[in-house]
Amino acid sequence: MKEAGFSVTVPATTANLGPGFDHLGLALSLTMTIEVATAPQWEVEYKDKEYAELPTDETNLIVQTIQQVVAKYHKTASPQKLVVSSDIPLGKGLGSSATAIAAGIEIANEVAHLQLETQDKLRIGSELEGHADNVTAALLGGLTVSYFTDEEMEVLTFPTPPIGVVILVPPVALKTEASRGLLPEQLTHKEAVRGSAAGSVMTAAIAQEDWATAGRMMERDLFHEPYRKVGFPNFDEIRVACHEAGAYGMTISGAGPSLFIAVPPTTEKQVAASLDERFPHYQAIALQPATTGAIITK
Repeated sequence: MKEAGFSVTVPATTANLGPGFDHLGLALSLTMTIEVATAPQWEVEYKDKEYAELPTDETNLIVQTIQQVVAKYHKTASPQKLVVSSDIPLGKGLGSSATAIAAGIEIANEVAHLQLETQDKLRIGSELEGHADNVTAALLGGLTVSYFTDEEMEVLTFPTPPIGVVILVPPVALKTEASRGLLPEQLTHKEAVRGSAAGSVMTAAIAQEDWATAGRMMERDLFHEPYRKVGFPNFDEIRVACHEAGAYGMTISGAGPSLFIAVPPTTEKQVAASLDERFPHYQAIALQPATTGAIITK
């Protein structure tokens, strides 16, 4: 491969934070980096064995995203070779598909000279992903709050939260499609009000950097946790253990299959080690929130 024309780096993400269902996203300190160079045909090379089973031709999600974005603006993109390095666990509730979509948008913008505004990228990414939480955080970094419909889109950002993060990965993964199938078609008005109140208080607490309150509200989710927690062995025991280890709160990361635990800053390794010892059938990953979203390097 000849020297890459540029590279794009995109962070992992977690979504929902409990009652912020489908509209809160947080960038995390794992990244995917893609080196991009002109090639005779589309080709994707993954450096990490975990990604070895993904398509490496035009059916690859990154390539599909590039082609969909340029077609939207009635342009074409010349074939590229994409060399992908990533420390984001695949299919573990860390927004790997949103990361790929965000990267594809940035690559399309670069190779087709689209000059997209940030709002354009956010809208396109949310349309392709089907919801706004992961992809807005992947594009912007930090914590994002989104309102997304067919007609409207509003995205607000918070500075990087002053917390540590532990991601707890269970032994058996529940696919996103199956996880979404666990959700009810309707909630009662009373349940919806309570869920909305929990989300509002949590978001306000985050804005005030009151993570003790945010953590409590994180665990008051009524939109998805009651239905999805069945996919996590020892869920209630893990929550108790998180509190005993000093965590602010624990909830499901995105649609699963992992758990997201917010902890006081600099304690994430200690909490991860404690949970590793108590629940050895899970994998505990110590992380921090990421300040930076998708960036291009030339």
